[in-house]
Amino acid sequence: MANNTSQHILGTSANLLGFCLFVITSLHIASPNETKIIDGLTSVTALLLTISCIFSFASIRTSNETRERRWETIADYFFVVALFGILTIIALIALNFLPQTS
Repeated sequence: MANNTSQHILGTSANLLGFCLFVITSLHIASPNETKIIDGLTSVTALLLTISCIFSFASIRTSNETRERRWETIADYFFVVALFGILTIIALIALNFLPQTS
């Protein structure tokens, strides 16, 4: 193995994917009109985390070192983009629950 980050990416991506699925299901309790953007962004982030998991797993399972490094790099990029998605989701949720002034 050229780099040992794939194991960390795989585990963390899977955990964060669970977080995204929890957010999607819990937001259906609230008003659908208020959470439409958060719901969509969470779905896209869950997809990015799933792709990160797949590439990370493929990187761990391959015996070709060039392919391993390439797939690990791809998994890493998808993971970082998904982290920014989660940051945005958390910010939108926080803004959604701030008191509204009229």
